[in-house]
Formats: sequence, C-alpha cells, structure tokens
Amino acid sequence: MNLFDNKTLAQIVTEQPSTAAIFEKYDLDFCCKGKRTLNEACAEDQAKLKNIEQELEKMNPVGQQVPGNDELVKMDLGELTAYIINKHHRYVNEQMPMILAHLQKVAEKHGERHSELYEILRNFTDVKGEMEQHMLKEEKILFPRIREINDASKTVGVGWIPDKYYISAPIDVMEQEHDRAGAILYEIRKLTGNYNPPENACTTYRLSFNELRDFELDLHQHVHLENNILFPRSMELQKKMNAAMFN
Repeated sequence: MNLFDNKTLAQIVTEQPSTAAIFEKYDLDFCCKGKRTLNEACAEDQAKLKNIEQELEKMNPVGQQVPGNDELVKMDLGELTAYIINKHHRYVNEQMPMILAHLQKVAEKHGERHSELYEILRNFTDVKGEMEQHMLKEEKILFPRIREINDASKTVGVGWIPDKYYISAPIDVMEQEHDRAGAILYEIRKLTGNYNPPENACTTYRLSFNELRDFELDLHQHVHLENNILFPRSMELQKKMNAAMFN
C-alpha cells in the first residue's frame, strides 16, 4: 500500500504542495472534494491510482539523498551550475505558474473579504516576472561564462584570460536581483501573516499559502548556493588564473 493511499487529497496537498500538480494532471479535485482519500477518489479507476502512485513515488523517492553543504562546496563549478539549474531553476519554473493560478483563484473567490489577497497576487506576479528573466540571464550568460573559466582552468598552458569583469559584472546584477526577489517574498510573508490562512480557509487557500512558504524556502537555499558558494568560488578561480598568467 502506498503511503498516500489513506490520506485525504486535501491532507496530501496541504502537507506537500508539489503534489497539487499531479492531482490536477489527473483531474482530481483536491479542493471542493478534498475530503476523499486517494483510494476513494480513484476507486473506479485502478489504472489511474497506479499511475498517480508511481508519480508520487518518483517525486519523493525513498532514500533520496540531497547533497549536504560540504558536498556542494566540493562540487566542480560546472557540476554546481547544473545542480542549480536541475534543482532550483526547474522547481521555480514548474511551481510559479501553479502558484499564480491558485492565487488568482483564491483572490477571485475571497478577495472581497480578504483584500490582502489582491496585494499578494500582485507581488507574486512581480516576483514571477523577475525570476523568469533572472534565471534566463543566469542560464544564457553567467553560468556559461563560469563553465568556460572552469574548463579553461583545467587546460595546461591556456592563453586566454577574460577581463576581470567577465563574471563579476553579471554576478553583481544577479545579487541585486536576488535582493529584490527576497524583498518581495518578505512582503508576501507579512501580508499572509507568516503563511497562516484564516481558520475557515478552503483547501486552495491553504494550499496557496503553503506553496508560497515552500517557494520562499527554496529561494533562500537557491540564493545561498549562488551568493555564498558558486559566485565566490568562480571569482576566486578567475583571480588565480589571472595571477598565474602574470607570474
């Protein structure tokens, strides 16, 4: 038996917001009909139940190991950029449209009684636009430059040394954008009362606040990896290469 089978759809989504995407894919109503267990919701379609269980297991594989800080510090810079893209950029790209849709639904339904929902929606729309452009610049400009320097450092007798601003200039921009996104999410946290919905809030209302909480947590981990590990190591590597060339 799957660990999720006897939990209600509302419980599953509330505890793990990322499961909402799977339920919506299979047209399972976790809001108005959220009191059903997964087994009950799929009682007439065992094939659907099996498919959902498999996707839930893939999303949360047993024994999945997340690299610790020490491992991340030791990663090759190319590997670290790939890790950030595959873990954090992927998460952000997958979750933002879902969170936005849920916030729009909640604001439309409950905004007259809870006007702060309109402000939360506006702020999240802003951060969504910021993050989309931010990650595109990282993937198309900064990360390729970091990998370029990383690869060059492994080549004996390399004669190409980029300008000292080659990575420091885009890093400055990325750090400023990190600060802006963090400030917007902090404002959202204040507007949500630290992600605490009203007592009578529906499942989608509660889900959207949990999604926002998880989104901010992921952003903190994401920014930590870049500001405190990837960026300093990249600039230190270029500094060493420059020093080696002129000694």
